[in-house]
Amino acid sequence: MKQLISIFCVYLLVACQPKTQRFTFSGEAFGTTYNIVVLAEDTPQITSALDSLIHVVNRSLSTYDPFSDISKINDGQSGVVVDIMFAEVFQLSKRVYADTDGFFDPTVGPLVNAWGFGPESIAGDRSAILDSLRPLVGYDQVMLNDQNSIVFGKKGMYLDFNAVAKGYAIDRMGVMLDRIGFNNYLIEVGGEVLVKGQNTLKNSPWRIGIDDPLAQDRSQPIRTITLKKGAMASSGNYRKFVLDSVTGQKFVHTINPITGKAQPSSTLAVSVIAPDCATADAYATAFMAMGLERTQAWVTRQQCTGGVDACLEVFAVYAAPDGSLLTWETPGFGKR
Repeated sequence: MKQLISIFCVYLLVACQPKTQRFTFSGEAFGTTYNIVVLAEDTPQITSALDSLIHVVNRSLSTYDPFSDISKINDGQSGVVVDIMFAEVFQLSKRVYADTDGFFDPTVGPLVNAWGFGPESIAGDRSAILDSLRPLVGYDQVMLNDQNSIVFGKKGMYLDFNAVAKGYAIDRMGVMLDRIGFNNYLIEVGGEVLVKGQNTLKNSPWRIGIDDPLAQDRSQPIRTITLKKGAMASSGNYRKFVLDSVTGQKFVHTINPITGKAQPSSTLAVSVIAPDCATADAYATAFMAMGLERTQAWVTRQQCTGGVDACLEVFAVYAAPDGSLLTWETPGFGKR
């Protein structure tokens, strides 16, 4: 009887323990969609905080919001005092700009428009237009002064943090979940991902797929990786490649911020794993502009001052001369 009572008490204890459940939050933000998966015992109350965070980020960094700080600065308004988020994105961009020898450049927007790749295509004599715009490109000509205001080196310069702001916003979402006390979550915004912990329902790391440039079905990734902590961001314009009429090779056109010219590249997509999503986002953009050979050289000489987990891991999809797809990856990426 004592044994039966003991077994029954253990059963009650186990049965009454809260069970971990999967909670999903989805919506639209930053011109794309987001999906947040939280594993918790009780329903997470994050909707209000999430909406506030998205609003604050947009009011600081969105070029699509005419009332944002960055829009006011680009419109020439003086004395705009930026917030801490703007300052952090500005400083991160400075580091990546220097580290990639200018291939990541948030002032390249006027050239993107001039070549017809941006939202504001410019008509007229392209050669003359490019000559006039080229001096306006160069992130080293932009400063953040002691009053937390942006100072342009030349009138007419334009800032665009879209290649890093989304990753930064994802990091802020992660901070929000950390402060609430969640230990296992996955945040995905427009294909960029930040994770913490693991999928405890399956007792396995989070699994993340990378799109196959030739597949219309996104459920068939070209590569699947696992992550327990950190972020992955991808950059690519493989949906808009062109074919060489002679060789059949695929090319995408990217703007070289150094020369100001649109150059064909066989690199169709790049994915980067980093400790935070803003860093992954910025370097993925830079590596697309660099092309495969420069990216490989950069990876070889990177300094992982924070240990092996601080190294950037890179995966690239590029086109062979016959038009077929090839991939290249760092050893650390392959281990995932």
